[in-house]
Amino acid sequence: MKKYILIIIAFLGVFTINSCSEDDLELSNPNQLSPDTFFSTESQVESSVNAAYANLQPFGLYGRVMFYMMDNMAHENSGNGQQEGDKVTFADFSFDSSLPSIKDYWDGCYRGINKANFVISNAEKINELPEGTLTAAKKAKYIGEARFLRAHYYWLLVNRYGGVPIYLGDGTDNTEGQPRSTKAAVIELIIDDLKYAATNLYDKGAETPGRATKGAAQAFLGKVYLYQKSYGLALAEFNKLSGYALETNYYDNFMEETEHGVESIFEVEYDIALGTEQFWWSPVDGLGPIHATKRGQDYGVLDWFNVYPSDDLVAEFEAGDKRFTGSFYVAGDTYNNGDNTFVESDFAENGGNIRQAAWKKYQNYYKQPSENGESGINVKVLRYSDVLLMMAECENEVGSQATAIGYINKVRTRAGLADLDVSLSKDAVFNAIVHERKVELAGEQVRFDDMLRWGIAATELAGTNFQVGKNELWPIPDAEISSNANINSEDQNPGF
Repeated sequence: MKKYILIIIAFLGVFTINSCSEDDLELSNPNQLSPDTFFSTESQVESSVNAAYANLQPFGLYGRVMFYMMDNMAHENSGNGQQEGDKVTFADFSFDSSLPSIKDYWDGCYRGINKANFVISNAEKINELPEGTLTAAKKAKYIGEARFLRAHYYWLLVNRYGGVPIYLGDGTDNTEGQPRSTKAAVIELIIDDLKYAATNLYDKGAETPGRATKGAAQAFLGKVYLYQKSYGLALAEFNKLSGYALETNYYDNFMEETEHGVESIFEVEYDIALGTEQFWWSPVDGLGPIHATKRGQDYGVLDWFNVYPSDDLVAEFEAGDKRFTGSFYVAGDTYNNGDNTFVESDFAENGGNIRQAAWKKYQNYYKQPSENGESGINVKVLRYSDVLLMMAECENEVGSQATAIGYINKVRTRAGLADLDVSLSKDAVFNAIVHERKVELAGEQVRFDDMLRWGIAATELAGTNFQVGKNELWPIPDAEISSNANINSEDQNPGF
């Protein structure tokens, strides 16, 4: 199997600092490349951009923490008894500002931002390179990738913490740490970066798989507008997308051999063949061989089986929905290329309670008898089905219900379900969107944010210890408050 992957160059380790250590940029090592003379070849420009991608991979973000945090908070997961206590805190909303994973998430994002800023702040040097070294289109493309990635990291931050410190790497940042900016200011920066990226990135067909593309920037920008309830602006961006379609087989979105398919808009790259030995030792840095996730083993029914799909999620699927068999395993299903069959006892929690289903998405059982502890399956961040359902949401608000239903029905047709009636009311269409997003994107870390922006979290999460006015956000990590001279306890999010 030919797998495309970004080869991450680790020379930028000197720049992988967190948000409150900007003074480290002043340090100089004569044995390392100097930022003053670095950007002189295309390979140097490209490798600096590659380093900004690397921070998506560690376990502080997509490698492990992300799927536990988001799936547990959404209660798409239920936990078995052996699940680690720090993961349980997201299911019962007992996490606080001292939790290491909340700090790792924060640090991982800011280290990625700093790497992206290294490219963006050197845009003038990049643009001064002669055309024979790097064409104008490629210069803008590489800078656009850095701005796409910076937007991505700030998006991860603003949705979890609200307003956060903004670092631009342009000489205006306070070396003692930046104060918290408003959420609106962070969103404005994200939109500005994505507009630049959407203008300058290459189309998917002209770009190496794994790198950000024009379509990824357009879809991402549309999503940001949607979250701000700017439905017309969102729809305008979504309508710019071309060349994407739904996979015929839903499960093709979650296997290693079918990555970067026609439905994929942006995904985080993994390939265990490139090395994984630094996985546990590089939780936020993005340095060294970390080309794996732990989802296979962590969620695997025959392995750690720490979590299983919640009864509420399983019950949401309509009879005959093909996405059920693409999302879950149940007793009687075959695996390992059809050579083995799951039996009821396989779904026992440490020999105890029998669970009705286990996760199939992102599992490697389809081709092997057990997980190997490390998985090389890429994480899908944006899929075209997600965009179709977001387009339906926009149309339902500012367009026509009939058009909205048309987008929903495209997704339902792939799932083997009957079309919705085109005469449904606006409220009925909204309810259909809520349902379709819950089943289509199950276990893909979008449900919790959907519930928040729709204002239904308190109802949907009743009985889980979710507190309105508190648990919409995470706390600012203690380490940030103690080390950033411009943030103190008064800046902490409500309730923490």
